[in-house]
Amino acid sequence: MTAPYPFIHHITLLASDFDASEPFYTAVLAPLGVIAGDRDPGGIEYWEDGIDTPSFAVGPAQPGEDVTRGVHLAFTAKDRAAVDAFYEAALANGGKERHAPRLWPEYRAYCAFVSDPDGNNIEAVHKEVPEA
Repeated sequence: MTAPYPFIHHITLLASDFDASEPFYTAVLAPLGVIAGDRDPGGIEYWEDGIDTPSFAVGPAQPGEDVTRGVHLAFTAKDRAAVDAFYEAALANGGKERHAPRLWPEYRAYCAFVSDPDGNNIEAVHKEVPEA
């Protein structure tokens, strides 16, 4: 079954410190095949090369806006190596460990969980194909 449109078109997180969040997300999304667009004062947007939807953006919270906190956001990884690279990039760029990469049998997935600079729960997940 295929959907005519992605379930989510885009999502944006508002960061308390954009100068910390932008390099974090640029680094952790690169191993997942997600590229950064041009950075501007309003933020930065990410997408797969050649595919503009769905997209993900990070922007600086403006005066009077709430910083995005308490979010659990999972990004798809093509394989276990991409999950591992995501995790290493996160720790090297201001992320904090929540769960190191491992197989979660109850989800049939290999995942890693980190906290972004604002404490959001950011995950890379590679769904495993069940054995026949």
